Amino acid sequence: MPAAAVRRLTVAGALLWAALLGQAALLGQAGPRVLLAHAQGFDSGRAFEHVRQLVAIGPRPAGSAGAAQTRRYITTQLSALGLAATEQRFVAQTPLGPVAMANLIARIPGARAERLILAGHYDTKLFRDIHFIGANDGGSSTAMLLELARALKARKNSFTIELLFFDGEESVIEWTGTDHTYGSRHYVEAARRDGSIRSVRALVLFDMVGDRQLTIKRETYSTGWLTDLVWASARRLDQRAFLPEDFAVEDDHRPFLDAGVPAVDIIDMDYSAWHTKDDTLDQVSARSLQTVGDVFLGALPHIEARLRR
Repeated sequence: MPAAAVRRLTVAGALLWAALLGQAALLGQAGPRVLLAHAQGFDSGRAFEHVRQLVAIGPRPAGSAGAAQTRRYITTQLSALGLAATEQRFVAQTPLGPVAMANLIARIPGARAERLILAGHYDTKLFRDIHFIGANDGGSSTAMLLELARALKARKNSFTIELLFFDGEESVIEWTGTDHTYGSRHYVEAARRDGSIRSVRALVLFDMVGDRQLTIKRETYSTGWLTDLVWASARRLDQRAFLPEDFAVEDDHRPFLDAGVPAVDIIDMDYSAWHTKDDTLDQVSARSLQTVGDVFLGALPHIEARLRR
């Protein structure tokens, strides 16, 4: 090989190594900053890094400084992808009095203006007696949406993809009456008032999808055909964490179902650290995030085909 070519390769190698070192240093920094985009498909390493950054913020209950910092983090990451996040602000009437909350909404244009919503909540449960950082419960759903945003940004989507980050999913005291799902209920009420609910074709909800011991059962309130398509994707990929067993749970998909929107809740309720101080980063697995991301992306073309009928 000519000496000049060797020198060019050496310089190129040095530049690549420097770039990799720079990326590693960037990933080690705390606080809102941009993750470098490099991978095709769903990248669980990037998703896990989002969880790590969210956990570093600390508790993130609705109305708190931590929740505001989380919104800034989400907005920064979406902006790096060329996506603008809009805040849907509202004041929720809770058993502890009025609480200022905000959903975050971003859209990836598709061939049709009708929307397929991908949603999850970013808030954590309010506790007075424990330091609850919600790595899985709040962290994993937020990370899932951020990584799906990157994976879907360059895809030719049949429908507009709406990324919807809910505030106020958690109760401020106990999950009774209306002390829960503040953000999703507000979103649906507003969409019904202005008529935009008619352009929502379906909702896919992610909640607690990072558990190391991932166990996802079929949620029975969810729309049957939509659930079937997700579980069919899991079978094709031989992802056995998606079980054929049924269970029912109240979650952010219920207001959409009540409004006539097909919806599926992808949720792992068999989580031993749920609403405990042990819901920490070590309980979250990049492999579990990859499983859920792959299963959804495998189901997406089939969901789009069904919605095009």
